[in-house]
Amino acid sequence: MTATSDLAPRRLRDIFGTFASGLTVITSSTPQGPAGFTCQSFASLSLDPALVTFSPARTSTTWPVLRSAGTFAINILPAEHQHLAGQFARSGADKFAGVSHTSSPLGNPVLDDALAWLDCELHAEYDGGDHTIVVAAVRHLDARVDAEPLLFFKGRYAGISPVERLLEAAG
Repeated sequence: MTATSDLAPRRLRDIFGTFASGLTVITSSTPQGPAGFTCQSFASLSLDPALVTFSPARTSTTWPVLRSAGTFAINILPAEHQHLAGQFARSGADKFAGVSHTSSPLGNPVLDDALAWLDCELHAEYDGGDHTIVVAAVRHLDARVDAEPLLFFKGRYAGISPVERLLEAAG
């Protein structure tokens, strides 16, 4: 392996893309109606208190709307919701067109058949370069046990295979 100090954005994106991540859709109920966006940079932060973090781009026009609402749901996408990852990543469209959802205890949209969801309140925000680092306090949550996650790896959607299947393939 040869080390490089090439920190060009394209090179960084390629390297960061080797870390598989899940995909979420962050949603909120706003005075203008339901709003949401796809977010790949999401992680658990603390168990006590229950905190999570995600990082919307500073160019996001949806995050300021959700921030104003003060509460939001983080919908963790299952493999079969690849189309929703794309739909909520688009700008200027009605992202909720044809999307079934229910309301969380805090009144936020929870996408039907989400792998899991967390109902959150805004806890803090920090400067993160070209992104904002959001820390959210988890108030309610639930998860399915019958689905696989949707992943993003090297610029593509991916799924997981059970370890047993991978070991069989390796022979």
